[in-house]
Amino acid sequence: MFKTLENYIAAFSSWIWDWPLLILLIGGGFFFLLYSRCIPFLYFWHAIGILRGKYDDTDTSGELSHFQALSSAIAATVGMGNISGVAVALVAGGPGAIFWMWVSALIGMATKFYTCTLSVMYRSTHDEGSTLSGPMYVITKGLGKKWKPLAVFFALAGLVGTLPVFTANQLTQTLVDVMHWEDSDKIYIGIVLTFITSIVILGGIKRIGWVASRLVPSMVALYFITVCVILVLQFDKIPGLFSLIFSDAFSGQAAAGGALGYLIKTGVKRGAFSNEAGIGTAPMMHGTAKTNEPVREGLVAMIGPAIDTLLVCTLTALAILSTGVWQQSSGNGISLTLEAFNAVLPYNIGSVIVVIMVLVFAFSTLFSYSHYGVMCLGFLTKPAYGKYYNYLYILSIIVAAVLKIDVAINLIDSAFALMAIPTMISGLLLAPKVNRNTKKYFSHLKK
Repeated sequence: MFKTLENYIAAFSSWIWDWPLLILLIGGGFFFLLYSRCIPFLYFWHAIGILRGKYDDTDTSGELSHFQALSSAIAATVGMGNISGVAVALVAGGPGAIFWMWVSALIGMATKFYTCTLSVMYRSTHDEGSTLSGPMYVITKGLGKKWKPLAVFFALAGLVGTLPVFTANQLTQTLVDVMHWEDSDKIYIGIVLTFITSIVILGGIKRIGWVASRLVPSMVALYFITVCVILVLQFDKIPGLFSLIFSDAFSGQAAAGGALGYLIKTGVKRGAFSNEAGIGTAPMMHGTAKTNEPVREGLVAMIGPAIDTLLVCTLTALAILSTGVWQQSSGNGISLTLEAFNAVLPYNIGSVIVVIMVLVFAFSTLFSYSHYGVMCLGFLTKPAYGKYYNYLYILSIIVAAVLKIDVAINLIDSAFALMAIPTMISGLLLAPKVNRNTKKYFSHLKK
């Protein structure tokens, strides 16, 4: 019975991630980029200024500072998708898949600008003072109550898409691989992960934001330094790697069956999993920012894809490609990344570093993702009941620890695809309102 369920999930994931959805994500993102007149790139340094606190106002509505909101959103995206997801993309699509991940990131910056600006424009405040945000509130408040079925559709898909299935699965696999434990030990690892995660997420969004703002900068810096060491040791191979990525991006020779279409779908799918642009999760976090200027938070949000996909994913890809293990190993996901690090760094230092990074990356993701599920359940029932999602979330970590990687990937991919449909539709329909707010914001800024 479980095998049959696995096959259904795999078939659905393959079906939903076909050209109509890719056109919605990539085509929609390209429309955002043109419609915004490239604002995400023209005002990137202004966004950095906002992130540094130059425009912070503690008296405004919201719960998190711009820095905490971005840190929490990045904590959810800079995680296993960047260490393990890149390896999955290379195995399935070859080096060319990285190019299409870059494309999804560049376009995703514009998508996040629009969707996260909207999340602040149409957020609500609960009676208890907590902030309610996300595509479901954008849809009901921005498009009207007649569109509520689309909002409900997003929230239902979000209950599955925000489960920690992939992250918990790959964190568990890392510990088993490095510590040489048995597969039967995975259940005990899952129990420990459950305990640690519950301490943070049951403290609410403010505790999640506080923890994320301290974990994210250090984990990105440490990962950057580690991979740079690997690339310095493999420096002579780097020029050839970029040539390989670009040439394979349009030939698809390393992809399954040499199919270019499959290669593009693989890259975009893994890119979406990495930066989540257009999926709808980030707006739920950025919507809690302390600001009365929606455009300001949209500008901060667009930094996310640049960090998690253009920087972190590229570093991981170059580390794996430079060692050549992707061609010789039968490993997938985190196991392949481990092999790449150990192939260059002596005395199994690679294993130690990857374990540390995976622990930090994974826990930061586990902490942030719970908030998304709370928002979805709160919308479907009552905001006060949303917190009960945390108990389902915590229990699912144990189940995820013993799942096969293919099941974990296909389940989350399927849910993400369903979440993207209402997120992109609402974003495209409400884009003119974002442009009006943007024009007003920059006209005031120049005064």
